[in-house]
Order: sequence, then C-alpha cells, then structure tokens
Amino acid sequence: YDASNNNKGKDFLTNQEINIETLQDILRWQLGLDHFTDREHLYAIALIDAIDSDGYLRASFEEIAQSLASEIPVNNKEIEAVLHRIQKFDPIGVGARNLKECLLLQLAEYKSNTPYLKEATTLVKKHLSLLGAHDYPQLSKRMKLNPEKLREVVNFIQSLNPHPGALLESSQTTYIIPDAYVKKVKGLWKVELNSDISPKLRINAHYASLIPKIENREDHTSLKTHLQEARWFIKSLKSRHETLLKVAKCIVKRQSGFLDYGEEAMKPLVLHDIAQELEMHESTISRVTTQKYLHTPRGIFELKYFFSSHVGTTGGGECSSTAIRAMIKKMIATENTTKPLSDSKIATILSERGIKVARRTVAKYREAMVIPSSNDRKRLFVV
Repeated sequence: YDASNNNKGKDFLTNQEINIETLQDILRWQLGLDHFTDREHLYAIALIDAIDSDGYLRASFEEIAQSLASEIPVNNKEIEAVLHRIQKFDPIGVGARNLKECLLLQLAEYKSNTPYLKEATTLVKKHLSLLGAHDYPQLSKRMKLNPEKLREVVNFIQSLNPHPGALLESSQTTYIIPDAYVKKVKGLWKVELNSDISPKLRINAHYASLIPKIENREDHTSLKTHLQEARWFIKSLKSRHETLLKVAKCIVKRQSGFLDYGEEAMKPLVLHDIAQELEMHESTISRVTTQKYLHTPRGIFELKYFFSSHVGTTGGGECSSTAIRAMIKKMIATENTTKPLSDSKIATILSERGIKVARRTVAKYREAMVIPSSNDRKRLFVV
C-alpha cells in the first residue's frame, strides 16, 4: 500500500515546550526497526501505549484486547508473543507486569557465568518478598548462603533498576504538533483533526489486481494474507482517527466552560463519563487520550488534562479539583503579602462559595502546585 502526506502551506509547529523523548517515543522508534506484521504492529502500539513512565505494563491482556476489539480480531496468545518481543527492547526490563518480572528480564541479559547470577535469579523468583522486608536471617536460611555471600547476591540485585523507564527521562526541549484543533465558529466550539499528522494510506489497486492471476499457490496465499493485513491496518487507522475525533468532541462539549472562562470553570470529568456517552470501553478512552494533544485558544493541552476528580458543593453539585486548584492559586496570588492566607482560611473561603474542602485537601493541592505554606510565604516578604 502507498502512503503520502500533504503539508502544503501549513506549519502546525507551536512554541509550546514539551519533553518529546518519552519512553513511548523510544519504544516506537525501536518498533520501527524490527519486523512486525501489520496485525502485530497494532498489538505492539496498544501495548506500548499501556506502558507507564516507569516502564511497566499497567493494562491486562483483556483490557488490551477490548481496546482493539473494534479494529481487528484479537488473540491473547498473539498479544503475549508481541509483549515478549517488546520486553527485549531497551531499556532492559521494560514491559514487565510486576517488579519480579522486571528484575528477571534484566538478570536474563547477563552471561550465564556471571558471579551470583544463579543465586540472584533464585532469590528474585522465590524470595523477593523476604528481600523487600529486609528479612536477611530468613533469606540466609532459605537460600542456604552465609551472610557474606548473601550480601553479594543482594548487592547484585540492588544494582538492577526497578524503574527502567526512568532512565529515559530527558530534559530536551522541542516543539510538538497537536493532534486536534478547537476553535469557535459562530459562537460554537468546533473540533477538527490535524490532517497533516498522519499519512494517507491506500491499497495499490494495480498490485492488488495481480494477486488472483498468480499461479503459484504459496505466493498467492502469502500475498493475499498481506493484502488482508494491509486492509486491516488501514481500517484500524481510520477507526483510531474517528475515535480520537469523537473523544475530543465529547471532551470539548463537556469542558466548554474552560475554553470560555479558564481553569476555574473546569468541570469534573472521568474516563467513565466519556466511555459511557460514547459507548466505548474505558481502556479505549485512556489509550486515545494518552499523549494526544489539543490545540486551544488557551494553549496546547494533553487530552488527559481535561479529566479531574470532583468535590461536592453545599448546593448538591460538584466542582472539579482542577477548578479548585485554580481558585486556590488565584487567592494566593492576590492575597495581602503581609498576612498570607492559611490553608484553613482558604478552606473557609471556599466553603463560603459552597465548596466543601478540608484544610488538608487545600494543603495537598497547594503543595502539588509547589506553593509554600502561609508561614513560608510571609517570611519571603519580610524585609
């Protein structure tokens, strides 16, 4: 099949800073260096999207299968086979489903004659909980090792990385291209996909027409299979774009207040809300909104930014945690610097506005925004 891209007359680069060298970026790059069928490629992308910044696969095979069910027929054994291949990517240990698997993947890369490798592998497989509890007497007994040898084994294990994805954190600043745009047209917010970010794919009709004429049975079967996979691949890409547009539109409809008035107008929103409205699985919504960016008049935001938990109001309604953080930030920005607002005072002011928030919740939100306490803020302004 052919791919083409039309970038005439448009520059979608923005001057928003973001770290592009994410773990997913590195894994996708390695994916392109290996040979995967179109079907395996779809599995691999779904798996990579479900790997967190520490390098762990956080979704079950069932969730991966459900997220792909509308695109291709899914087989859990095939998903697992693709995962095993991804687990051979760098950084070593990536794609593990738990700490034990992560450590074992790293140990498997050592030469068999590495000192203490056998003991370390046995310890991780059978006695990792004892190591986590620092129960060295029991470890020594179970492993039948004297304290000196056990210490060498433990040191070996501690040299491994329990968070392999963290190694790829980068401070490199670059530009990003948004996946969708939202703008106001005749008083209404309209969403459209950035058509320049994905290639236009099509089946080459000439080569497809030659397949029925091929006399060699093996060649005929092979090319027919590749043609079917190509059609699946194109169909799945189209489906992904359609899903992304539906989700983006749904989010914009729910969060139009933010677009009009800013963070203080952000409404509570969780994955389940969008999934229920669009009749999709939550894991699909999670995958579609991860590392997908929306260009708005207020800046570029990852779609996940528009999701936030809720806090009850005295009127029986709900207020989003994002809106509350914005209110707290605004209060502190306009406070009397000689008499900074305490967390208790801020909680009282919010209560007067009908928002029930405990003092400790205010403190948690303030600390998350890296804003000093009232006492520390007061010291900052002491001459």
